[in-house]
Amino acid sequence: MTMTSQIFIEATGTDPAVAARAAVGRVQQELLRTVRAQAALLELELGHDAREQASARLAGFCAGEVRGYLRACDQALYAAGAGAGETRLLVRALRVTAALLDAQIEAVCEAEEPVALCAAAEAAEALLAAHLAIEHDVLLPGLAALPGVDLPALVADVQALRAGGALDAPQVVDVREIPHGQRHPRIFARFARLAAGEGFTLVNNHDPKPLRREFEAAFPDAFTWDYLESGPQRWQVRIGRAAARDV
Repeated sequence: MTMTSQIFIEATGTDPAVAARAAVGRVQQELLRTVRAQAALLELELGHDAREQASARLAGFCAGEVRGYLRACDQALYAAGAGAGETRLLVRALRVTAALLDAQIEAVCEAEEPVALCAAAEAAEALLAAHLAIEHDVLLPGLAALPGVDLPALVADVQALRAGGALDAPQVVDVREIPHGQRHPRIFARFARLAAGEGFTLVNNHDPKPLRREFEAAFPDAFTWDYLESGPQRWQVRIGRAAARDV
């Protein structure tokens, strides 16, 4: 009989959560190193053609690789932490800095004058460095500490998204056989993958009123909640992302 050992020591390299955090760190370092190297070229005395090429490479990398990483983290990592009290405010802050970084990337892509381009690149580099540091040093340990959160699985989702894959999006999320501490992170992760107007059906063995209060705190006016079945043994709720309102 062959046996495979799954024993690991927490907070060491054999801990899957530590290995997952290290994997994210390597990706972050490569992103930041590339942005810094390409931004540094713009500070050199380059000819017109060389500067145009350097500018295009930086803009393309930021618009492609950096934005792709931010989108993947939002769908996988931020979604898992958005519904937990311990990480909710941190996720909100990271989404704000991600939006600021996205705007700065747009400034890099649109800059035409060398001075404006260098300033935009410098600002994008600084903001990216701060954003990634908080993500790595605060968010990842926070997610790993949440009950029921599988950090290696979340990191695998990030990798799949960056490779062009898609996350599972079930129409029915039945949490009755899932331990209580693992239910809400899974539900919020599913909600985060919804487009405006889409929804899914939650199946539970009790009235999920505490979950609704968490939705009201995390996504005020951004979700819909409709009971399809109300006990006594089973509750079904249709949870959706509110459609965009006409201005």
